Amino acid sequence: MIGADGRERPMVIVRVPATSANVGVGFDCLGLALDLTATFLVTPAERLEVVGCEERFRGEDNLVWTSYLDACRELGTDPVPLHITILSPIPLSGGLGSSSACVIAGIGAAMALSPEGFDRTRALELAVRLEGHPDNVAPALLGGLVSSFVDGGTTTSTRMDVAGNLRFVAVAPPYEVRTADARRVLPTEVSRETAVWQMGRCVAVVRALETGDAALLAAACHDRLHEPRPAHRRLRRPARGGRRGRGLRVHDLRVRLHDARRRRRRRGGLTRGGRAREDVPRLLAADPPRQHPRHDRRGPLAAALLARLFSTAPLPRARRDSAPSRRKPGAVGCHP
Repeated sequence: MIGADGRERPMVIVRVPATSANVGVGFDCLGLALDLTATFLVTPAERLEVVGCEERFRGEDNLVWTSYLDACRELGTDPVPLHITILSPIPLSGGLGSSSACVIAGIGAAMALSPEGFDRTRALELAVRLEGHPDNVAPALLGGLVSSFVDGGTTTSTRMDVAGNLRFVAVAPPYEVRTADARRVLPTEVSRETAVWQMGRCVAVVRALETGDAALLAAACHDRLHEPRPAHRRLRRPARGGRRGRGLRVHDLRVRLHDARRRRRRRGGLTRGGRAREDVPRLLAADPPRQHPRHDRRGPLAAALLARLFSTAPLPRARRDSAPSRRKPGAVGCHP
């Protein structure tokens, strides 16, 4: 690539797959690489410039840039300003390893521009140190299904192939959930019964993914460690004045909606068995979720789900004259 000063500059192309961590019952140890790939184009420049992402990520706090600086510091090389182009279909904070992809891209760029070149083992060590856990960065570097554990600062990762008859569907929520926020709802201790439950099924999940045994996979994917926790978590939101207040729970919305229906029946405005879809936004207007862009948005999501639950509108039917799709929407395969 020719720079603005007319000199030829090397371009580094880093491709990183999306990943799914905590596969099945493998919390913090099993990760899976998917065939949804992000591409990063990195070129030395006169000043830092980041394109291809939202405006809020184009500054010096961009994760690709900060990971590049950290990797240069660990490698003992002098960092240079970069022009970074991000071409990523991975949703942000959607559980598909968007931050891990940026970390790997920064480390890969630092190694590719260093005299020693790229080293996968060293890259994994740096990535785990920067990310804090290996469940996303390990499959992003190794591909396939990866089991990882950390002992004394040393990361051990075992790669396994996934059966070709399995396909995975990525479901990304319409809001962002930071990993740090999601981990706050997890317990610090678990019972021996829960530990035994998880270990037995974790081995079965690995075997099912290797052999393509769908029945075994369905029987083993019953987690007791991290999946049940968000269902019991109060939907919190920041209160006015910077203080955190009590949040609405889905159960609270159900009770308030039921009370509103009873009041309308008494006034004669609603017959028994009728549905009051408009009550949901009215109830929320009486106690609106006080949100901040950096906090979760599950209050409106719960309201939308309840509005759909308590409505009698029929579900839209698929058009018969539409051409059938050969592949299910959202279906992705395993990255080799």
